[in-house]
Amino acid sequence: MSNPYLTQKTESDFGKARLKAFWRDVAAMFSRRPNELLSFEQVKRSLKALGESYRGIQTVPIAQIIGSATLRFHDFDRAFLPTSNLTKPRWRRVDEAWYEEIDLPPVQLYKIGDTYFVRDGHHRISVAREKGQEFIEAEVIEVKTRVPVTPDLTAADLEIIGEYADFIEKTQLDKLRPQHNIRFSEPGGYARLLEHIAVHRYFLGEERQHKVSWQDAVTSWYDNVYLPVVQAIRTHNILNDFPHRTEADLYLWVTDHHYFLREQNEDVDLEQAAVDLAEHYSQRLDKRLLTAVKQAVNEFLEGETLKPLVETLVPEPPTDLEEIRRVPE
Repeated sequence: MSNPYLTQKTESDFGKARLKAFWRDVAAMFSRRPNELLSFEQVKRSLKALGESYRGIQTVPIAQIIGSATLRFHDFDRAFLPTSNLTKPRWRRVDEAWYEEIDLPPVQLYKIGDTYFVRDGHHRISVAREKGQEFIEAEVIEVKTRVPVTPDLTAADLEIIGEYADFIEKTQLDKLRPQHNIRFSEPGGYARLLEHIAVHRYFLGEERQHKVSWQDAVTSWYDNVYLPVVQAIRTHNILNDFPHRTEADLYLWVTDHHYFLREQNEDVDLEQAAVDLAEHYSQRLDKRLLTAVKQAVNEFLEGETLKPLVETLVPEPPTDLEEIRRVPE
């Protein structure tokens, strides 16, 4: 015979969880932040998994469980709150077991990097997280990959991370230079790096007067081309001028800008090109505003119509170097 008290409590708990899920979805819509669980199969394909190993029973941080290996990823949001009333009967049974202090079997998870994906136990994880539980017992199978994965991974990152997996496979940079940290904020960057390495290999062969192996070209490019540009970016704090960008993003922008300046008959090295890029095309609002003021004053002194300052500012940050150059100097 059912316990009226437990019936009322589990009904109330599920209602609260559904309401939280609704408001999280609304907040995600307005903030444009992802709120869905990730598909394990999609992540696995993107990362080019190398194999699996059974790791036994472990205590796992619930916050690092970010996806599902079943179609259940549609039934729960990123915080494992129920998104459908179809989950209600099972969710309430697990909730009831929690009140009665009944030990439930460990959930089953896949592990990739520092993240986990649910094979079995979605409702147990949902209830545990709703109760404020930070850890859960889990039977873990680890999926091996050469690409690091962190709990902030989103569906939008999968294209980039897939490109990174290809890049690592072709360059072996994770073995040649394990300390590297080449990350892009948008797709397309890794393919361009492969082009840079190929060009560097050609000129290295011309310089040495013999054929250069791909492996030697990769390490030479990384040590003598990529790292010096990154060091210049760090020395001059250029990342501060381009919010939400990475060192790899700026490496490509600096090399493009260097080529642009050389085409304008400017005799500059890559470090000077990096500094010039930050001085003329910074995306920091204060610097953009200062640039706009200077331009407006110059136009006024030259007798031209003074444009409203707001027209000289770019509402959305440019996404590539060509767009940045269209920002008034």
